[in-house]
Amino acid sequence: MIVKYIQSKFKSILLFLLFLGIFCFIAYLYHMPADALIYACLLCIFFAVVFMVYSYCRYCQRVAVLRDVRARIEYGPEELPASASHIEGEYQQMIGKLFQRTSAAISARDRQYSEMMDYYTLWAHQIKTPIAAMRLLLQSERQLPSVDALQMELFKIEQYVEMVLQYLRLGEGSSDFLLGEVPVDRVIKESVKKYSTMFIKKHISLDFRETGMIAISDEKWLAFVIEQLISNSLKYTLPEGKISIYADTALENTLVIEDTGIGIQAEDLPRVFDKGYTGYNGRNDKKSTGIGLYLCRLIVGKLGHELTISSEVGKGTKVKLSMAYKTVRYE
Repeated sequence: MIVKYIQSKFKSILLFLLFLGIFCFIAYLYHMPADALIYACLLCIFFAVVFMVYSYCRYCQRVAVLRDVRARIEYGPEELPASASHIEGEYQQMIGKLFQRTSAAISARDRQYSEMMDYYTLWAHQIKTPIAAMRLLLQSERQLPSVDALQMELFKIEQYVEMVLQYLRLGEGSSDFLLGEVPVDRVIKESVKKYSTMFIKKHISLDFRETGMIAISDEKWLAFVIEQLISNSLKYTLPEGKISIYADTALENTLVIEDTGIGIQAEDLPRVFDKGYTGYNGRNDKKSTGIGLYLCRLIVGKLGHELTISSEVGKGTKVKLSMAYKTVRYE
């Protein structure tokens, strides 16, 4: 430790020796008696040694305190000893600010990791259902597996994979948004076509009235939102039910997707967009992960759109998607 102390005081020792040399040189020029010069030099050296010993003891004590703090420190620099100088105080403030920023970054990363793990857990459980259904169909000995049934389960797997990919893109703070004029009717038709098998299998009728809207949006992300809304309507609409897609007559910039499904309970409505919230319906039939509407809310927020839901148990649900668009007329 003494070597490190001498290294830390090397400039001070060098400066002392320089001043002592200058003093001796001037004393020599003025023909100062040798006895007096030696006495003065010894006196200076004595006081310098006393000061160095005292300073070294303080140095050892301070090092011991810092090592003890380093051994016990867990959460932050709160236990640092009082600064011995203004410069040391500035360094401690710098350490405190760096610690705060690091802690904030770690907390954000931990929260993001926890949210991602929660979602992957839900996703893993959800995707097991169609995989297990396909396995049962393929292992059936009574009859050949139905091609339509296999296609339906495969479609569900593709849907879940697409959802997790979109989740990852949004979780990375993606700027993958290309705004432009998007024909809403074209997006709706492609989305309905994608879910046509489910419409047929559940015997659900579709009432689609062309809107004539061209939204200022991103076609890929807008399609994802509309697909999720149609998927939710199909999921909670009973066989022989009906799904209607049309433009709101009162709000000309609003698309409406309405179904005659089982509806949403009033106490669940304020939280349907919360991450992981499934509500009574989702817990009852095990069909919901509580992620779809959460992603929709994030996406429409980034696109500058607005999503609202109204529902009545036993009568159905109405979802309104407000977009920035201009209206065109069909000839």
